[in-house]
Amino acid sequence: MASLIKQAKRGLRRKSTALLQGAVGASPGWVRSRFAPALCYGDMLVMDYGIARVLYNNRHRISDDIWRSAQPAPHHVAWIAKRGIRTIVNLRSEQTFGTRWLEQQACARHGIAFVDLMLKSRDAPTRADFLAMRSMLERVEYPILVHCKSGADRAGLMSAVALLVHEGLPVRKAKEQLSLRFGHIRSADTGVLDAVFDRYLQDEAKTGIGFWEWVETVYDAKEVNQSFKANGWANRLVNGLLRRE
Repeated sequence: MASLIKQAKRGLRRKSTALLQGAVGASPGWVRSRFAPALCYGDMLVMDYGIARVLYNNRHRISDDIWRSAQPAPHHVAWIAKRGIRTIVNLRSEQTFGTRWLEQQACARHGIAFVDLMLKSRDAPTRADFLAMRSMLERVEYPILVHCKSGADRAGLMSAVALLVHEGLPVRKAKEQLSLRFGHIRSADTGVLDAVFDRYLQDEAKTGIGFWEWVETVYDAKEVNQSFKANGWANRLVNGLLRRE
């Protein structure tokens, strides 16, 4: 039943996206400038559950140069622009058209670079994912804000890696970004992200290997995925009540 509901939701989202793209892309310029924002706001608030994020954006400053949050609405982008943010890193792959359009337009208005780096919340990041995160974090302009949908899981993973790369924190400290404080539930499927860092710390204790050497020579994402076991109650909470995808 849950699978059928998810398929129905995805089908509705695809139809909504197609209609919205047609309305925004094919309309005359004056129509687009007047009505596109309203249409996209409706899409963001309803289809992307943005109504839950309008007042509380799960936003946190975790260092002088690094912020994290849930999916920002345009007024959130305006707020962080005043705090000097130079780059927004979008970790999502499932944004609705309206959500993405509004975010990109807001970034352009405020002179903020918009960067995509798509991650998963329920699978261990691959070796290529880790290397892509490091490469991106070494070349973007700081301060940055990283976000996913809820600001709990993918944002936590990227925040931990950002603290490793940009701030030089040890893994044991950086992994605290995957915490219930930010809405992350390690007993659910999303806990596979914790399992990655736990596996590294086990190997570090035995051999003293550095994190990036471990990623490049030892790390096996497939093995972590296969060995991690989630709790059903936690998945029902994350996938149902919290509406995280």
